[in-house]
Order: sequence, then structure tokens, then C-alpha cells
Amino acid sequence: MAQATGRLPTTHRFTVDDLERMVRAGILREDARVELIEGELYDMNPIGWAHQACVNRLTELFVRALHGRAIVQPQGPVRLSDRSLPQPDLALLRPRADFYARSGPGPADVLLLVEVSDTTLAYDRDIKVPLYARAGIPEVWLVDLAGEQVLAFRLPDAGGYRYSSVHRPGELVSPQAFPDMSLAVDDLVGA
Repeated sequence: MAQATGRLPTTHRFTVDDLERMVRAGILREDARVELIEGELYDMNPIGWAHQACVNRLTELFVRALHGRAIVQPQGPVRLSDRSLPQPDLALLRPRADFYARSGPGPADVLLLVEVSDTTLAYDRDIKVPLYARAGIPEVWLVDLAGEQVLAFRLPDAGGYRYSSVHRPGELVSPQAFPDMSLAVDDLVGA
């Protein structure tokens, strides 16, 4: 009988290049709902109707207000490092003539990331927000549909965001990159 050695099972860490090779090889479908977070592949929850409606509202509001000032990217990947390729619900990106066709956006291209949380608040707040801070993303909003609030995070450093605020229905919130733009929290959470 073999003796137990006390070794833990081997884990496999992936890179963005590994993920792209898996898609090209057909191991993962191009539209697979996965995120690469610090080398680990996470299955993403299916998008519910309230979540999708919020993303649609946000997209419409930002496209109207920021035409020519930012690229509004709904539910697309942002390469934070060689081991992290999250897919935030919405990204406001610096304008670029090729619309990021030659290479996807990285941290320096991001003006604001928005995550919509209906069932994933803990994952978004505790895993993704600190990841975004470490990557130097200047501002992140969590639209908490269940709590009917918007959590805003600014001033990133390696330990997290140094400033956070909570915005509730009846209040306005403005992106730090576009202080002239004010959005009603009611519109963001669908209240």
C-alpha cells in the first residue's frame, strides 16, 4: 500500500497567451464566459435580465454623453497583466483610431471600469476591485443592483483603493475622468 506523502494536488496557472492558445485550439470557445484572474480561470455566472438591462442602460448613457471623448466597451476583456484578463461589464477607454483592433486595452488605456453586481458582489468587491487597484486602474464602479447603490473606488495603490464612496438613489455620481458628466444613481440601478 502506498503511503500518503502529504503533497497537495498540482494546480495549473495560466497566462493570457495560454488562454488565447486554448481558444485557437478549440479547447475553449471564443465566446466562453471565463475570466483569467492572477493565473486562475474563473467561470463567470450567466447574465440575468436585470444585469443585462443595467449594462444596456450604462452603455446608452455613456455613449450619448461621451461621443468622441471615450470608447465605451461593454463586456469586453482588459489585459491587466500576463496573468489577468478580466471582462468588466463596461470600460471607458481612451480614444484610439483603431478602436483597439491591433491590441486590446491595458491599464493605461482605461479611464473607468464598471462591474454590475446582482449575485457577484463579494467576488467583484473582494477579488476584482483589489486586482484593478494593483493594476493601477484609476477608477472602478460597482453597481450593486440588490443594494440599489453604486460603490465608487478611486486612487489606486498596491494595497487597494485609498478612496471609496457609496452613492444611493436620489444622488448623482460623476466619473473622475469626466467631472462634467453627472449620472443619477436611480438610472444606473434601474430604481
